[in-house]
Order: sequence, then C-alpha cells, then structure tokens
Amino acid sequence: MVRTVIGEARDDGHLMITGLGEAPSRGVRKGEIVDFENAMACVRDALQIAEESAHVMVGTVHLVISGGHIKSLVNRGSVPIMNSRHEVTDADVQHVMDTARTVSLPPDRQVLHSICQNFTVDGLDGVIDPEGMEGANLGLDMLIIHGVLTRLRNIVKVVKNIQVDVEDVAFSGLCAALAVLTPEEKDAGVLVVDLGGGTTDFVAYARNAIACAGGIGVGGDHISNDIARGLRIPTLEAEEMKEEHGSAIVELAARSQKIPLPVDAGMPQRSVKLSDLHTIIHLRAEETLNLVKAELSESNLLHSLGAGVVLTGGGAHLKNLVKLAEKVFGLPCRIGTPRGVTGLATVTEGAEYAATVGMVRYAFKSISQREESKRGLKSLWNAIFGR
Repeated sequence: MVRTVIGEARDDGHLMITGLGEAPSRGVRKGEIVDFENAMACVRDALQIAEESAHVMVGTVHLVISGGHIKSLVNRGSVPIMNSRHEVTDADVQHVMDTARTVSLPPDRQVLHSICQNFTVDGLDGVIDPEGMEGANLGLDMLIIHGVLTRLRNIVKVVKNIQVDVEDVAFSGLCAALAVLTPEEKDAGVLVVDLGGGTTDFVAYARNAIACAGGIGVGGDHISNDIARGLRIPTLEAEEMKEEHGSAIVELAARSQKIPLPVDAGMPQRSVKLSDLHTIIHLRAEETLNLVKAELSESNLLHSLGAGVVLTGGGAHLKNLVKLAEKVFGLPCRIGTPRGVTGLATVTEGAEYAATVGMVRYAFKSISQREESKRGLKSLWNAIFGR
C-alpha cells in the first residue's frame, strides 16, 4: 500500500494530521521500483486523495525509504584537542563530527543518515556533551545508515515525474521510531520493528542513542505468497485468508477446525485445517523475526533492550504476533501507534501509519533545524543527484 499523509505542526511539537491518501501498491517490490509507470500511477493516486481530504495542493514532499538494501555501520572519528587549555570547544565538536561522517563506502552506496551516538574524551566512553571538558583527544561514534544509490534515485524519480519536488528522504525504521517511542524507552534501550508488505525495517536504541538499523527484504506479502503456494489458491484470496483466519502461533483450538477454500469454476469444494494455515504463517513470521534478531545479535545489542520490542507497520496486526515476538526475542513486546498526534482517527490509532506519521515529524524537525542553523548544508537530494 502506498500512503500519503499531510500534517501540520504546532509550536509545542504536537502534530495534526489533516489529510490521508492510500492506493494499492503497484510497480514496487520489496520497497524498490520494478515498474516505473505503475509505481508513478499509484503514487499520483495516493497524493491526489490526500490533497482532496486536506483541501490543499502539495508541491513538495518528504519520502519514506525502505528496502533490504538499507544497512548501517558505526564509524569512529577522532581529533586532537589543540588549544593551549586542552578544553573541548564547539569547533572541536564540529571537527570530530565531520571526521566521523567521513566513511569509505563502495561507489554504488549513498549515505542516508549520519547519527551521533556517544563521544569519548581521552578514552572515557559515554560522554553526551563534551564541550568544556578537558582532554587531549576527542572521539565520536557515528551511525551511518546507507543504501544503494540507484535504488534511491529511482524512488525519487517516480515522485519527480508527477511534477512534485522531493525535499528530503528518510529511512522507514527511523521514522517509525520517531512516531511511537517514548523518551523513557529510548533511554532504557528498545527495538522497533516496522513490518511492511515487502520489507521489514528495524531500529535499535541503546544508551539513549540509535545503535543499529537496517532493512530485510521480507514482509507480509511473503506470508501471503506462502499461503497461496501451500494451499494452491490465488494470492488475493490468500491475503484475505491471512487477515480473517491467520495467526502467528498455531493455536490448540485450530487443530480440530477446518476452513473452506474459495471454489474455482468446475471444481469441488475444498477445505483445509486451520492449523495448516497457522503453521504456514508461523514459519515465515518466525523466520522474519529471527533475521532481525540475528542482526541485533551480531551487534551484541540484545542485552541492552531494557524496554523490549515495539512492532509497527501493517504486519503488526497479525494475530498473536506479539506473543511470537516475545518468544523469539525473549523480551516484552507491544504494538506501537503514533504518539502526540491528533486529527484523522484512522491514522492516529493505526500501527501501519507509524512510518508516514514519523516522516511528518522528521520533516518539521529538519525544517526547524535548518532555519535555526542557517548553515546551508546540502540536502540529500543534492547528495544523490548533484546540483
């Protein structure tokens, strides 16, 4: 599903959602463009519906980016403190930030976000604000989120071709986290898993900083495809069966129940065990969550997630998925819905809107920072396309 959300920001940071547009996703697979014309048509439809519901004309948008090609790494920058008092200044902080952002990536990769984690002063880790401290060396760990350049360009071009400018882009997992997390959860450590149709994105916070992020090219559509193949039914009917009868855990009561399958012309009525449907769903859902867990284990972060796991995206509505996630991660789990948002109840109460609402928050935050700094930094658009 392609979704467009239009919002307004109040001075206190509260968001008012005034418009929503949705259109079936066509020409997109695993968050990437595979049919340019079809993708352009569904984006245009979603945007027009949102404009009509909000009674505005949209000329500039911010894009949510997803996909299995999104990866992250931590790069450490280090600079000497050169002044005679050996006191860290704002210039030193800016210098080490620039150094930490300088990372060698393959030529086909593009940086999406560079996010400060923690500073070090003479080897002392976990420094939040080093300015004014004395030391001989200042270090900084920077999380670099990056993706395949051409795939990012193709997504931007789809929107560009419907005569709408792209102001900025942001990673889906980061946007979902901005929409649903509390400050207390970020401080305690938390994992956000955004379950979309073609991809599953994740962001992990540890020590009040984003410690890991990435995307996996598996989502809810893969469950529907598994059902279609396993039960030999059309994909559309498999999707409906998943929503109506699906469960991420095989329920005991399902072992003795049967559900009728759609009747094809000239074919006799068929039925399947409900437990068979649940088994198909369980295997794919468990595999998806374990892929995320493997990423967290590789970064040695599982022990840092004191606030557990938060599930967002349309896939979060799958029955018993919370229970399965608690079993896979061994942590408490909840479904996340947008916080600090009013307006359309459909948006404010739905986990599937977390990423798009978070993008609205991200956009206003970025605009505010640019207005305050007036430093003329290049936007990601310039980084991707050049001037």
